[in-house]
Amino acid sequence: MALDRAKDSASGSYGTPRWVLVASLIGLVIAALGVTVLIDPHGGENLLAAIYERLGNAAGADALRNGQGDQFYAKLLLAAIALLVGVGGIWLLFTSASTIVERFPPKLRDRIIPWVFIAPALVLLSVYLVYPAVATVIRSFFDQKGVFTLANWESLGKGEFLEILRNNIIWLVVATAGSVGLGLTVAALFDRIRRESLAKVFIFTPLAISLVGATVIWKFVYAIQPPSEPQFGLLNAIWTAFGNKAVAWSTTFPINLPAEMLIMIWLQTGFAMVVLSAAIKGVSVEVLEAARLDGASERQIFFGIIVPLIRGSIVTVTTTVAIATLKIFDIVFSVSGGLNHDNVVAVRMFQEMFQFFNDGRAAALATILFIAVLPVMILNLRNFRRQAAM
Repeated sequence: MALDRAKDSASGSYGTPRWVLVASLIGLVIAALGVTVLIDPHGGENLLAAIYERLGNAAGADALRNGQGDQFYAKLLLAAIALLVGVGGIWLLFTSASTIVERFPPKLRDRIIPWVFIAPALVLLSVYLVYPAVATVIRSFFDQKGVFTLANWESLGKGEFLEILRNNIIWLVVATAGSVGLGLTVAALFDRIRRESLAKVFIFTPLAISLVGATVIWKFVYAIQPPSEPQFGLLNAIWTAFGNKAVAWSTTFPINLPAEMLIMIWLQTGFAMVVLSAAIKGVSVEVLEAARLDGASERQIFFGIIVPLIRGSIVTVTTTVAIATLKIFDIVFSVSGGLNHDNVVAVRMFQEMFQFFNDGRAAALATILFIAVLPVMILNLRNFRRQAAM
């Protein structure tokens, strides 16, 4: 008994070696010091200069502090510290926390141990998601001088801002419906053809292109030349071949709106097709054969059986595309910068923040965008729960 108590005293209340706890705490202190180096804009140079001084290279240390030395090794040192802190620090954090919790009584330990693993994630979410969101909402009620005002919100109900909100609604309806509808159509049509995989590659490939890259491609499609010069833009080349005048498709209102939305539809159709095609293949063959034996047409089978059975996947794809559409920025900014009655909330928010330096109005626009996305996210979460319960 005395020997067992001595062992417990040396290793901790419940058999945990004390050296593990001490080593973990020392590691956390080292990780905290590493974080201070990373936060400091000149942390790498100062640390490397301190090492040089220890090695007797005072001239090299002075050169680093004055910004004249070789910065490569300072950056390499920062990368090593970031890797050690990022990987080793997280491991030490969980190890030390679990070691401490294991010293608690069993009942208390079982209650606390789950929080040991989710607490870091909650802290990161709070710091990088919750706090910025709350701060943005609060900032929307202050002007550039820091005085409380409702002018930022009142301005959203006037003139240009109403046009911006209208454009976002049009984007939401047309681009989302076009992407999901075309993706569902392609998924259904390609389900039985030969070389199905090859055909789907051509539809899915645009998804690998960035929004800016896709916009550059389509700007060549929409390109316009003076009447005296040949049209190298594909659309105008076809349009003028029938005797029509060339049209500035990307800058003429209101045709520039569908022209920009077509880029988004071209990109998102591949995503919708892949998800919905997998859902269609998951429909029971026996159910489809039974419907055919009962005399149902292919149209009735598709709309009466397949679509209801893959409703969860359709909702998921629709909400995902809708969120991306509500936040649309790259296409509009790359085409015209929102100068041709095609501006949207995200582009205007950028302009208010970085061109007009009106943080309060930019925060109000960001809040509007958050409020618009929130119902779509809730719908998506409810759909996930419904699918999990099935």
